[in-house]
Amino acid sequence: MREFELIGALRERLRPRRADTRLGIGDDAAILAPPPGHELVVTADTLIAGRHFPQDTPAADIGFKSVAVNLSDLAAMGADPAWLTVALAAPVLRQAWCDAFIDGAREAIGARDIDIVGGDTTRSETLAVAITALGTLPEGSALRRDAARVGDLVAVTGTLGDAAAGLACWPRRAQAGADARALIARLTRPTPRDGMRLRGLAHAAIDVSDGLVADLGHILAASNVGARIDVDALPASPALIRHIVDSRQRRQLQATGGDDYELCLTLDPADLERARAALNGPLTVIGRIERATGLRLTDATGRVLDTQALSRAGWDHFDGR
Repeated sequence: MREFELIGALRERLRPRRADTRLGIGDDAAILAPPPGHELVVTADTLIAGRHFPQDTPAADIGFKSVAVNLSDLAAMGADPAWLTVALAAPVLRQAWCDAFIDGAREAIGARDIDIVGGDTTRSETLAVAITALGTLPEGSALRRDAARVGDLVAVTGTLGDAAAGLACWPRRAQAGADARALIARLTRPTPRDGMRLRGLAHAAIDVSDGLVADLGHILAASNVGARIDVDALPASPALIRHIVDSRQRRQLQATGGDDYELCLTLDPADLERARAALNGPLTVIGRIERATGLRLTDATGRVLDTQALSRAGWDHFDGR
C-alpha cells in the first residue's frame, strides 16, 4: 500500500465515536476536548520487532499488544482511556498485514470508549510501532508512584510470570500443548486492567511491564519507603504451575519476568475488599509497605531470601543485554 491509501483506509475504518473527539484522522492534527474539571494523562510506548516481540509475530497480535501495553500505563495511573495515535515504521506496507494489525488493535480496545485519532507512517529497515495513549481523570485523583504509605498492603492483579514463560515457549509454539499456548497468549495478548476503578482506593500503582521486583522498586524509590514481599504468595496461573514444575524457576519468572502488564498497587488494609469488588477480578496480597527503605523478599515462613540472583532483575533497554 501507499502511505495515503493507508491513511484513507484508516479514516474509513476508524471513524470517531466519542463526542469529545472534535476532529480525528485526516488532518495535520487531531482536535480533542477533555471534560471540564479533568486532567489529561498521556503515555507513549515504542515496540520494535526482535526487541519487544518476535520477528514472526502475527500482525493482529502486534496490533493487540501495541494498544494493550499503552492502556496498561493509563490503568496504572487510574485514568479513563480516551484516545490513541499510532505511528508505524516498516520496510513495506501490505494491505493484508495492515488490516490484520488494525483488527488486533480494535480487539484490544474492545468495548472501551476509545478513538484512534491519528499517527504517522514511514519506511524503515525494522518494523516498529509507536503508540501514544491519552486518558482523562478528575483533577487530583491520579494513582502515582510516590503515594505509597507505611502500613499499606502490596497487592497485584491477575497472575505473574506467564508472559516470561510464554516467551520461552515461543520457538516451539508449533508443537506447544494447551498450557504452553495459554502462556504464549499471555505474552502476545496481555489484558490491561481497569485501573480507573481503583481511584480513591489504591494509594500508589504501577503496571508490571519490566518485572515485579523492578517495577515495585520504582514505587519504593518514589515514595521513600520499603517493602517486605512473600514470594510464595505471588499468584501463579494453573498453566504456569503445570508447565514450570520447578518452584525456584517459577518463583524467578514471577518475581523478575516482564510483559505481564498486571497492576502492582498499595492500599490501606481497610480498603482491600472494596478494591477487590471494584476490580471484579483477582487481587492478591503479596506483602506490606515498611518504613525501612529497600525490598526484602521472604518465603511463606518469613525467612528472608538471598536476593543476589535478583540484583539485576528487571528490564533495562540500555544495560547491554
